[in-house]
Amino acid sequence: MSPTDKFQKLANKHVLIIGGTSGIGFGVAEAVLSSGGSVTVSSQRQSSIDSALARLQASYPNAPKPRGFTADLSSPAVEQNLEKLFEQVGKVDHIVYTAGDKLAITPIQDITYEKIIAAGQVRAFAALLAVKVGCRYLTNPKSVECSIVLTAGVVADKPRENWSAVATFSAGLLGMTRNLALDLKPVRVNCVAPGAVDTELWDKLGVSGDAKQGSSVAYLYLMKDRNITGRCISTDGGETLV
Repeated sequence: MSPTDKFQKLANKHVLIIGGTSGIGFGVAEAVLSSGGSVTVSSQRQSSIDSALARLQASYPNAPKPRGFTADLSSPAVEQNLEKLFEQVGKVDHIVYTAGDKLAITPIQDITYEKIIAAGQVRAFAALLAVKVGCRYLTNPKSVECSIVLTAGVVADKPRENWSAVATFSAGLLGMTRNLALDLKPVRVNCVAPGAVDTELWDKLGVSGDAKQGSSVAYLYLMKDRNITGRCISTDGGETLV
């Protein structure tokens, strides 16, 4: 094994980032290109994809040209939409799922069945279906070199007022990750639980800039470390300590 192979484990690897046009997902795309890999990003809107691809190409002109395809994860036809997405994308070495929608922050008295289902559609149900479909497109489904990284949240460990619906699915993703790691072995399945990260989503919630921390480093680590599976890494700047 050459030094390049040993330390540049994303070189010439293809990474699909579902939800990769903004926020954490876009940061992961930048990090993959910086590490010598190629990326395909997915979003619900073509305009978001076009903007993200233009930014990535401008920042990394010498990297492999990024690609992007739309996929509506909020639709009842989510599985069919994911099938179409992976048909367009083709083979991948790593799948990163960072897709999210507006957080269902709701007082318990206002929670309804419909709101519970809506809260889990993109963040949990679509994530599980993305794994179901995507595992058929891994370049080597019999190797620890391939991985899937999901995204949970620190609310699974630190409750927030009126976040019960969100916490239900955030905590559920931890169990999902561990079970998928068993079901898909030797393919590795892990997740990241970010705290308040400097993204467009937290802007809308009014979180102050000084409180936002986070990076794409955890996602890169989980893709690169071929000895880790079934784990969730919290990257929260110590948020759960206080």
